[in-house]
Amino acid sequence: MRAHFWTVLPRVRRALGLAPRFPGEPWRGTVVDAERGALALSGKLSRPARSTTAVVLLHGLGGSCDSPYLTAVAAACDAAGAATLRLNLRGSDGAVGDFYHAGLTADLAAALAAPELATYERVLVAGFSLGGHVALRYATEQHDPRLRAVAAVCSPLELLPAQRSFDRTPAWPYRRYVLGELKRLYAAVARHGPVPTPVATVQRVRTLREWDRLTVVPRFGFADPEDYYARASVGPRLRALAVPALLVACPGDPMVPAASIAAAAAAAGAALDVRWVQRGGHVAFAADLDLGAAGPPGLPGQLAGWLLGR
Repeated sequence: MRAHFWTVLPRVRRALGLAPRFPGEPWRGTVVDAERGALALSGKLSRPARSTTAVVLLHGLGGSCDSPYLTAVAAACDAAGAATLRLNLRGSDGAVGDFYHAGLTADLAAALAAPELATYERVLVAGFSLGGHVALRYATEQHDPRLRAVAAVCSPLELLPAQRSFDRTPAWPYRRYVLGELKRLYAAVARHGPVPTPVATVQRVRTLREWDRLTVVPRFGFADPEDYYARASVGPRLRALAVPALLVACPGDPMVPAASIAAAAAAAGAALDVRWVQRGGHVAFAADLDLGAAGPPGLPGQLAGWLLGR
């Protein structure tokens, strides 16, 4: 129940208008997709004077660059003198005719190659939930030579156990919320380009596996959801990490189970630093969280401190 409390509390604060706010200038970029051609990307950019480091922040499934957990970390990075780009993964702004999946790193690569980030000497990436999975996967692939470290918060390392847990009855309030956001965005995507399954059919989806079967699988050429989970999961790739990586996780996370993390983390090697935190939920932790990093207590300050200390 404590994990549910920590998970729900930020959503309540946001509904009450108490969520952290952080300004940023609108950012526009482009990613070239093999099937769809040039696709518009968007986000929020903050550039403190004389900064030599940029941090790209990635949201979770159904989130966006305005998700409160991203704005809080952006504010902490800004206070420490680093530039930030809160990136909307394709389709999450409702303004482009395509959508993303857990193994798609092309949007992140395109953002790091954008002219606005070209002058920075060091780049860092942090992601939450599915966004953290994307960040970790990017660090196992050919990446920007300026990349110094990546961090993930409450991110699965194996997608199949994460999907199975998410589709079970106890997770239904979270599943209903996330699928509701995904359906809303899918309808917006359909207004801008072709979609693999009619909107009316997708609106009837009740599980994450069914969502993936009707959307991700046909759009990106997977054989079935299990093929997608196997090929996209970062877990088997973690020994290829070429930069320091941090994963902050909660054993009682009601959305991303420990079973989707523990085995892959144990086999990952020294490059992945996993911190299990008891007082927290999904992408939310106690205000006095201390990871031993230089920076204020709490997840935003500690995450910024860990990243900028690499």
